[in-house]
Amino acid sequence: HMPNEFRMMVEYKRWLDVYFSGEEPNFTPPLHPIGSAFRQEVWQILLQIPYGQTTTYGEIAATIAKKHGIAQMSSRAVGGAVGWNPICIIIPCHRVVGSNHSLTGYGGGLSNKIALLNLERNDMSRFTIPKKGTAL
Repeated sequence: HMPNEFRMMVEYKRWLDVYFSGEEPNFTPPLHPIGSAFRQEVWQILLQIPYGQTTTYGEIAATIAKKHGIAQMSSRAVGGAVGWNPICIIIPCHRVVGSNHSLTGYGGGLSNKIALLNLERNDMSRFTIPKKGTAL
């Protein structure tokens, strides 16, 4: 009888093995990230970004604002929540880009963000790489 934590780690490893083989995993391992209600809401949106696609911080902010019936939501607040994602890759924060298609804001480093987007066969020609800032 396997402890629950070990079973979860086996599932994470299986997911990562499929992902890093260049295929889209057809399952999501059990995820229990700990964070505020706002962060949880942002992370749930991240899980809905399809493999091989991206969205912007602004689009996520607009989705949340619409859901809550408010005029607008701060893209910076969304960026902060994305940055606190405790389960990178599986909760795909690398699929979030700036509104000008800038590959900005990835805690794992810009080169890793580019590698993950390449692995998912994104059209990299539409993205710009920031010359300075926190992403580098």
